[in-house]
Amino acid sequence: MSERGVVMAVCISSRKGTAKRDVGEARVVAGSGLEGDAHAGPWHRQVSLLAWESIARVRARGLEVGPGDFAENITIKGLALRSLPVGSKLQIGPEVLLEVTQIGKECHERCAVYRRIGDCIMPREGVFCRVLRGGTVKRGDQVVVLPATAGSTVGLV
Repeated sequence: MSERGVVMAVCISSRKGTAKRDVGEARVVAGSGLEGDAHAGPWHRQVSLLAWESIARVRARGLEVGPGDFAENITIKGLALRSLPVGSKLQIGPEVLLEVTQIGKECHERCAVYRRIGDCIMPREGVFCRVLRGGTVKRGDQVVVLPATAGSTVGLV
């Protein structure tokens, strides 16, 4: 996989703990997340990312899942998301700039995905970011990992 990828889906939901639906395009608000999404807010996990390849591995096991089913906001193909270090910066399309704040997460409750298929890959493979610069993100946008710069402002959470 390269340091570039492409947005396959842009997903939101109005409630936490539920699958998201692919809306194809959304406004991303600096310091908050995707407009209209239940997870948006002034915390370190404003936007969640998941690799298309991760979803494909679950599908290969015979499970009917797709973008948004794991409650990720943006599904990206062709980029090894889990291998990005915390502090990495991602440019999505011409406007949006994200900073990786966390890889994986602890789940305290079983989400709708887990209850439906008996597994959820977000705790192992989800990537969480804060929004440094907002704009519009849409299906087909290029995603580029920017070169590392000294003095990242975020640590491991």
